[in-house]
Amino acid sequence: MRKKIIRIFCLLLFSVLWAAILLFPGQALSLSLEGLNLWFQKMIPALFPFMILSGLLIGLGLSDSFASLFSPVLRPLFCLSDSCLYCLVIGFLCGFPMGARVCAQSYEKGSLSRREATLMLAFCNNIGPIYFTGYVLRLFPVQNPAPALMGMYGIPFLYGLLLRYTLFSDIAFLPKGKVRPKEKPQLSLSCFFSELNRSILSAIHAITALGGYMIFCNLLNLVPGLLWKNFPLLLRLTGPLLEITSGLSRLLPRDRFWAFVLLVPGGLSCIAQTYSCLDGTDLSLKEYVFHKGIQTLLAAAFYGIWTAV
Repeated sequence: MRKKIIRIFCLLLFSVLWAAILLFPGQALSLSLEGLNLWFQKMIPALFPFMILSGLLIGLGLSDSFASLFSPVLRPLFCLSDSCLYCLVIGFLCGFPMGARVCAQSYEKGSLSRREATLMLAFCNNIGPIYFTGYVLRLFPVQNPAPALMGMYGIPFLYGLLLRYTLFSDIAFLPKGKVRPKEKPQLSLSCFFSELNRSILSAIHAITALGGYMIFCNLLNLVPGLLWKNFPLLLRLTGPLLEITSGLSRLLPRDRFWAFVLLVPGGLSCIAQTYSCLDGTDLSLKEYVFHKGIQTLLAAAFYGIWTAV
């Protein structure tokens, strides 16, 4: 029954979207170009270098060494290995979907157990701080950005701490200097170029897939434009639910609360991008979406109180 419902939904969506493209080719072209430009001008410059560097660090077995720079602060809090802390640092600093990508890569390399990868994925795949301060806060300026930053990054950080000592308290803590036995490549010039080549090819594949998701999700804005164009607020909110960057630009300054709340899940495009990073592993997208849903509710409560004060 469930498969039948999904099948009917997909056929219905395809039919409506196909009809909308045929009836409104100019608008469809504009939305596709908008998604393409966002991918080319925003995502590639912001993410592609990090994808290469992160893949190279993991491939060379140096990610733990990088994470050890932050371990004096983070290790006492989370009592997790440096491989976990690497996912935490990259996930919070680099933005969607780098958190999911490094979790999947580290898990495939054997640096993380499945439980560790699931824990890190639950709270380490967030909007990047450069994106938030450089783009979002320019669209929705605030006098004091500290509460906005607290809601965007403090909530997932504290949520991760809560998960670590409740649902994931069974994860064994590896003391510093003790790591899981795993094959590490020999550090040599040939090894470096071999891993660099793999990292570049992997990053090209990943960034291309992410661009496709951005274009497709942005194109989906044709559908709400037809179905509920007479409901302005609903129409504005649908944009960031589908593709967050273009959707935010359609919101009004008074929609700041909704903008901050919808940034937490990142919209359908970010969820699809996360799926792309997890594809080929047994990490659960459902669990990821569940934890993102909880964080979205917490963010809604936090920003609701903040905007009401």
